Amino acid sequence: MADLQPGLVVAAHGRHCLVESPDGERRICHPRGKKNAVVVGDRVQWQVTGDEGSIERVDERRNLFYRQDEMRTKSFAANLDQVLVLVAADPEFSESQLTRALIAAQAEHIDVLIVLNKSDLQPAFDRAWARLEPYRRMGCTVLPLRLKSADGTEAGLEELQARLLNKRTLVLGPSGVGKSTLVNRLVPEARAQTGEISRALNSGKHTTTSTTWYWVDAARQTALIDSPGFQEFGLNHIEPMQLAHLMPDLNATLGECRFYNCTHLHEPGCAVVAHVQTGEAHQPTDDALAISENRYRLYRELFAELSDKRRY
Repeated sequence: MADLQPGLVVAAHGRHCLVESPDGERRICHPRGKKNAVVVGDRVQWQVTGDEGSIERVDERRNLFYRQDEMRTKSFAANLDQVLVLVAADPEFSESQLTRALIAAQAEHIDVLIVLNKSDLQPAFDRAWARLEPYRRMGCTVLPLRLKSADGTEAGLEELQARLLNKRTLVLGPSGVGKSTLVNRLVPEARAQTGEISRALNSGKHTTTSTTWYWVDAARQTALIDSPGFQEFGLNHIEPMQLAHLMPDLNATLGECRFYNCTHLHEPGCAVVAHVQTGEAHQPTDDALAISENRYRLYRELFAELSDKRRY
């Protein structure tokens, strides 16, 4: 098709989206047909239609980070290098929600970075850091962070910035953990950009419920993608038998079970069950293949949840 131009989707609201050209210019575009539904991070081919544009084709995606429940599929962003899951010492984070986000990322082969904010809050921070021990043991990068404290000091921001450099990172996190503070700290003009996008897409105050792409640097090599908060993270797109493969601590023991189709729930000779650590779930252990009791409990709950949904 003649006159097609490449672009990057940096915001979307309903059937409108904002597409950025290679020169940095942004223009409202409308996907043509249902097959061209777009998400933030999509690379698209579009053409000019008056003052706006029409998206004619969505380029093949490297990945798509999304959640799915009984009612709908919610896509966060496409073509990501990593997902940053921001949690805090207070309020206490949900390990179930953290695990679900990690599984969704693993399913799409997207790296994950866990950041624990409010390192100045004691003893809450030490408790939260200990709860994350199983995640560090299974290879996740977990960073401490203090965005702001009573004395106005920060800590951990430089190391975090180094981890973000030259990558496209989706920021996830429940309300109250400092997600907006982090985005505004790393992208000082984020609020102004959000206002501009809101006016451009005529989305008003609802912009906070949308995913938004921000360039951190003038060279447009490092990007932060801010996502809306969520209360639930459905994994209906994951098959129950996939779960153990998508949880690195369980996956490390696979291949040693007596039965090839082991569910790791009740079968004799199960290598996963054999490595479940008894006692305090987050205590360090010499067993490199140890699986914390809490992680195994989450596996059992998710397996049951996903199996139930497939009976109807």
